[in-house]
Amino acid sequence: MPRFDEWNLVDEEEEEELQEAWYEGKRDVILFAIDCSESMFEMHDDPNYEDTKTCHVLTALEAAMQIQKKKVIVGPNDAVGIMMFNTTRKNEAGGQGADIKQNNFVFQPIETVNAPKIQELIQLLDSAREDPNLLKETFPSSDKHVPMGDVFTSCNWIMRDGAPKTATKRIFLITDEDDPNSGPGRERLLTSARTTLIDLTQAGIMVEPFFISTEERPFDQTKFYSSVLLPNNLNGDTGDPSVLPESISITRIDDLLAQMRFHEVPKRALFSIPFELANGFVIGVKGYGLVTEQKKGTYRYFMDLEDRMEVAESRTLYVDEDKETEVPKSKIVYGMALGETVDAKVADIESSTGVLTRRVPIHCKVFYTAEEIRSFRTLGLQPKIKLLGFKSRRSLGFEDNIKHSIFIYPDEMSYSGSKRTFSALLKTMIKKKRIGLVLTLTRRNSSPIFCALLPQAEKAEESGWSEPAGFHLIPLPFADDIRAAPIETGYRASDDLKDIAHKWIHKMSVKNGSYPPDSYPNPALAYHNAQLEASAFRDEFDPDSFEDHTLPKLTTITKRAGPLLKEWRQTLMKEEAANVVVLPSDGKKRKAEESVDEKNLRQLYKNGELHKLRVDQLKSSLILHFSRLSARATRCRFLARKRI
Repeated sequence: MPRFDEWNLVDEEEEEELQEAWYEGKRDVILFAIDCSESMFEMHDDPNYEDTKTCHVLTALEAAMQIQKKKVIVGPNDAVGIMMFNTTRKNEAGGQGADIKQNNFVFQPIETVNAPKIQELIQLLDSAREDPNLLKETFPSSDKHVPMGDVFTSCNWIMRDGAPKTATKRIFLITDEDDPNSGPGRERLLTSARTTLIDLTQAGIMVEPFFISTEERPFDQTKFYSSVLLPNNLNGDTGDPSVLPESISITRIDDLLAQMRFHEVPKRALFSIPFELANGFVIGVKGYGLVTEQKKGTYRYFMDLEDRMEVAESRTLYVDEDKETEVPKSKIVYGMALGETVDAKVADIESSTGVLTRRVPIHCKVFYTAEEIRSFRTLGLQPKIKLLGFKSRRSLGFEDNIKHSIFIYPDEMSYSGSKRTFSALLKTMIKKKRIGLVLTLTRRNSSPIFCALLPQAEKAEESGWSEPAGFHLIPLPFADDIRAAPIETGYRASDDLKDIAHKWIHKMSVKNGSYPPDSYPNPALAYHNAQLEASAFRDEFDPDSFEDHTLPKLTTITKRAGPLLKEWRQTLMKEEAANVVVLPSDGKKRKAEESVDEKNLRQLYKNGELHKLRVDQLKSSLILHFSRLSARATRCRFLARKRI
């Protein structure tokens, strides 16, 4: 039984752990569908290895290997498979791909990622770099292209046999052929491919294509795929079928792995709950987190079996110390102390004053079950979003957004007609410039909160579909969440200092907005994952080989803006505001910040009035003075060495 002061164990930390456990329990399945046409085996120089030839198939297999290596660390429960199409290689009888369409070969069946399978793929890639014809001999090309309808059907059957029903299922289609089904019967094959793709979508399988386009062989999406892979939108309008997002077209084969890094993490819904518009009027919605903090995975225990590492199963036991027996978790209760017992002295005070004191009998406490504790948090409500009313768009202030918003989208699978109803509500609120006020309970273990529904219209740019239509669910603050912040006037830089700063900022600015945030991973997480990867593949980890991409490139900075930074620093030291000493507040009691600049300090010294200053003011002034003297001494030593 827990202590009385630890009764409220169902708190926010447990809620986050439950959410993380749900994320880890939700498996992700990826099936690589790689084209084996003759053009995919054409050799060209490898940009990563000197005097080495490569081809598109090798690069695609290498991308699949890199994805699997990463999933060993970040998603050990996920599954990956590889299917090659347009090849004459036969499938083994009784295997996962024994019944798929002709000229489709299952190279790696869908199964949980593991080190031995990845090492086999690594050995194949190493051998292929030494022998350029190895992959072409391993996966010989067929004379005719397989109809894309048969490719999608084979992918559907492989997913059906190997992927769990509750998993997130995706197909990474890699090809450089823009018109795979040209010739007689093209319209029939195109219709078959579109119909089969609809069957995949209805089965919960998403197709994410990666089209390879080069200068010698440009990829024209309008020939075939723009009629099959239609962009999705909320309103159901097909729009221009010849337009597809450019993000799925790869102009350089070197960008294949970079593009897969963006598509690697599936878009998993945070919740799927009803949206009650009125009594008896309910639709289904899903919520997606737009901003999520990336953390280390949950720690696990492994058993070293020499040839492999196995996950050790662990479970928590509750033991009664008096009886030394196991207690079921369902019998654990939570309690809190309501008061102390009344001693004789307090009884005498009561008799003399006539004032009664609250009495609590000894060992009499109030206990609650875990389900009752949860009911205190949820107020007996079930997870849902309930519409309370509408307000003007201007009533939503900037200070009301104190937490990350959640983007909600209709869920047609839960309630039929949710998409149409959601779209009608969205259009009307945008037209009338209104926001919604809702009562939200997203999970059974959370507390109900009031939220604002901010509508967002679909925004399409020339490069393709950018922002979807939907609602932003913004948690509204309670009265004690917003407090008046102290307004303080800071020191301002002069115009000359600003102009000089603009010069070196302009020199080091990223041009054309080409800053890829995914290219600069969290160094702490990257270092942690590199160690886990080395342990999983039984490799020796070399800390010196780790590269931190977030470290500033000092050589480049000095080359671009070194003289400007030096000029800016010299001007900064002449600024009066830079010579002001600001004393920080010291702890619990807030004090007014006192500052004494060097000019006033010298004036007080001349007038013999230093005794008017406090000890802390004198200390801070001396610290600043000695730090400047130390900097000057260091510079003098540097110049003396330079002259020698």
